[in-house]
Amino acid sequence: MVSTVAVKRALSALASRTDTATRPSVAVIDEADAARADLRRAAAFVDADGLDRLDDAIAAAERDGDEAVAERGREARAAFRRFREAAADGGSGEGGDGRAAGVAGDTTE
Repeated sequence: MVSTVAVKRALSALASRTDTATRPSVAVIDEADAARADLRRAAAFVDADGLDRLDDAIAAAERDGDEAVAERGREARAAFRRFREAAADGGSGEGGDGRAAGVAGDTTE
């Protein structure tokens, strides 16, 4: 079995590689963007400190002058905020007025 120390060392080496064709900031934003399409993948991204990495990646893309990549990152970040807000709603499926989200209220009198 592989030790935790060895795994951490290997992951650290992968994270700091500079010989890849994709800049690390772009890879993180790609990962976040792809995770938005699948709830399990989104949860795994968040559990792996993905939001902190995403914020760092957005800042790096902005520093690099890559506005398109930074914007994709900001859009992904906004989506994760919406996910968090929906989860904080308790998963009740209700909007703020107590009705099921997206369901019109009773218009009869």
